Amino acid sequence: MSARARRICFGRSPGGRGGTPVALLAAALVVGASVAMAQSPAAPAASAPPPTWRTPAADAGGPTGSLAASMPAAVGRAPLARVSAGNGTLPNDHGQVWREYDISPYTLRVTSTNRPEQAIIDWILRETGYETWHGETLGVLSVNHRSLVVYHTPQVQAVVADVVDRFVSSEAQAQTFALHVMTLDNPNWRARVQPLLKPVQVQTPGVQAWLLEREGGAQLLAELARRIDFREYNSPQQVVNNGQSTGTSLTRGRSYIRGVVPRADAYQGYQPDTAVIDEGFSLEFSPLLSVDGKTIDATIKCNVDQVEALVPVMIDIPTSLLPRQRVRIELPQVASFRFHERFRWPSDKVLLVSLGMVPLPAPAEGKSLVPGLSLPFSTSPARADMLVMVENKGAVATPAKR
Repeated sequence: MSARARRICFGRSPGGRGGTPVALLAAALVVGASVAMAQSPAAPAASAPPPTWRTPAADAGGPTGSLAASMPAAVGRAPLARVSAGNGTLPNDHGQVWREYDISPYTLRVTSTNRPEQAIIDWILRETGYETWHGETLGVLSVNHRSLVVYHTPQVQAVVADVVDRFVSSEAQAQTFALHVMTLDNPNWRARVQPLLKPVQVQTPGVQAWLLEREGGAQLLAELARRIDFREYNSPQQVVNNGQSTGTSLTRGRSYIRGVVPRADAYQGYQPDTAVIDEGFSLEFSPLLSVDGKTIDATIKCNVDQVEALVPVMIDIPTSLLPRQRVRIELPQVASFRFHERFRWPSDKVLLVSLGMVPLPAPAEGKSLVPGLSLPFSTSPARADMLVMVENKGAVATPAKR
């Protein structure tokens, strides 16, 4: 509000009395005009065309057409912050250097994904840390199908060079891994095989990991397979390009009624609003061998979701024909487990990871999608000790050239 408006509203007349009705009316008009001007766009709303939807491909070229006209005016105005074009050169206050790495010996041989170079970026970020590229030291990390461009300090460049060498040296040669995903209802399996297990450090609470000799791994599998509560859920033989990802999953959808939609043309006066929630588990395994092939770095990511119950809620949906009608809707009660960790171990050893007593999904008919379910007369949610065993079987043999 302007100073003049404030004087008109709150000033007193020379006679010491409150403002005259004419003055108050004038103040209201001034204030109303100010608010209207602040809320009104520069052009009449009726003259602006409605926004149009476009495909993502059309968005690649930037805002165009009527959608650009409907964007906020702030996009086209001058920035409030001070912006300069710089001096035209990249700062190297910390000794940054520019390097371009040829990654085509790797990317041209990977056919399992459209963007094999993304795996190189992912492993560089794992080795250097995300904060390395978003701090005080200016850094550039860019990749295409043939080359990797990096601008950073010599120390970071050394780490990047080692990662790139691990990809390029193998020329994307596929590796065979035995990846076992198993569960046991009772974790007492540890008692009989304890001498075979050599503990390794794990960051996630409740999770344990061990290394075994190859013979010990085979002995452990044989011991577990004799148990009646043992189940395995995947084909253990996995072939994956060095640095890429593979995995297994077992999920299913559970239908439930999450609400009702009123409908006058329906006899009950409503239509059930149904939805589906997924339960099960998924596991992703991403290995990267060292240049000499003696060490494996790998990330293991596992997600488990279990619908423990569908909690009923009764709501009133009265109609003229059914004035006391009540309808049941359901709310999923979900238990979830998330695990994502990186391991490093000798390639001639076997890695065993116990995720602990995790929730497991159960179909409505009472048969488990995975083992560990309680008996039908038990009310406790299903739990089981979930194990992941990884063993490197070596590189896939390539056919001899004729």
